[in-house]
Amino acid sequence: MPVIVQRTFIKAPVDVCFDLARNVDVHTQTTSKTNEKAVAGVTEGLMEEGDEVTWEATHFGIRQRLTARITEMDRPHRFVDVMVKGTFHSFTHTHEFFEKTEVTVMVDTFAYKSPLGPLGMLADRLFLEKYMRSFIELRAAGLKKMAEKEKGSEVNSEPK
Repeated sequence: MPVIVQRTFIKAPVDVCFDLARNVDVHTQTTSKTNEKAVAGVTEGLMEEGDEVTWEATHFGIRQRLTARITEMDRPHRFVDVMVKGTFHSFTHTHEFFEKTEVTVMVDTFAYKSPLGPLGMLADRLFLEKYMRSFIELRAAGLKKMAEKEKGSEVNSEPK
């Protein structure tokens, strides 16, 4: 089961980062490359524990739908969403937020299992894990940009 961990250093308050990360409208904006949009469940605003959203997006030239549920929430430090229906066999996406000196560290941990057994494992090695890592990095970069703009400050490097 591949596990992708993405750490992003954001010069903005932890509550701003947390709320942007669970905002359906922000998710749509930060995944515009795949034309992602919410088509069922919570389709705008902030998601709460127990909420579900169905996303429609284009990946690898194929239009797909995926439904995820927020299963845990500890504002403003952590929330977890899990796939309840979709192309993957399963996935769990844990979003964590840590306050450090002048920054929030956002940690995305995305653990997934591909469908199709051995064929899915081969797809992971050949292209899927790299694709998912890039997708998560791109979304995190978009969220960072929005959070820093909202706060009124930009940082282009990670703190030492």
